[in-house]
Amino acid sequence: MKFQLLPSTFDDTGCSSQRQHLTSFVIDDSVAIDAGSLAFAASDLQRRQVRDIILTHAHLDHVAGLPLFVDDLFSELREPICIHASEHVIEVLERDIFNWSVYPRFSELSNSFGRVLEYRPLVANVESRIRHLTVRPIEVNHKVPSTGFVISHEGSTVVLTGDTAEMDTFWNEVNSIDNLSTLLVECAFPDELEELALSSFHMTPRRLSRELEKFRASECPVYAINIKPRFRERTIEQLSEIGYERLEILKVGRVYDF
Repeated sequence: MKFQLLPSTFDDTGCSSQRQHLTSFVIDDSVAIDAGSLAFAASDLQRRQVRDIILTHAHLDHVAGLPLFVDDLFSELREPICIHASEHVIEVLERDIFNWSVYPRFSELSNSFGRVLEYRPLVANVESRIRHLTVRPIEVNHKVPSTGFVISHEGSTVVLTGDTAEMDTFWNEVNSIDNLSTLLVECAFPDELEELALSSFHMTPRRLSRELEKFRASECPVYAINIKPRFRERTIEQLSEIGYERLEILKVGRVYDF
């Protein structure tokens, strides 16, 4: 599987930077996980191919680009964009975003080819086939109902936590996976902002270090994601000090082959 974390910020020259305000991954140029920057940073190929979007939760940094992505493609869609998410997330989208006051309710609209948006509810710990991928949601520990995902295809399995704080059930599930290829785990704030991390249900390097003691896949590469842009350099510095040799920072824009 080819994973890419799409850019969401720009440097002083107008080029995309490594700072991550919004979250959107694209797998094999055809399936998205979260849609924070999907409308702004997807390639032309991804715009043509992505018709399935999997959501971890409904916070703005994970869904900001979703309405605009559908809007951009509205007239040319020959099949609906399918939103795969928990019932809670679908309810939030319909109530707070696609509600006609903030943006059109695309689930009620059609173009000349048919419907443009459909919802496909996901159930925790129940596998779904999404395009060529097998996807299993696992509940994580965030301020709002949120899920991480176990994503598999042709012998490769990647686990993504999404936004989360400390967990136990999640690690029990992950540790039961044979031959895990990659773990993508969040680390939002530096240690000195632990109070903020606690109140918002995010990780710091110190807290992540304790969480990784629960992870049993001794050979599996681990990548840190969701580093808040204002504190990126300090958080990366502290992550390098926790002594976890298999931990790297996932680079924005780079295509990884997991």
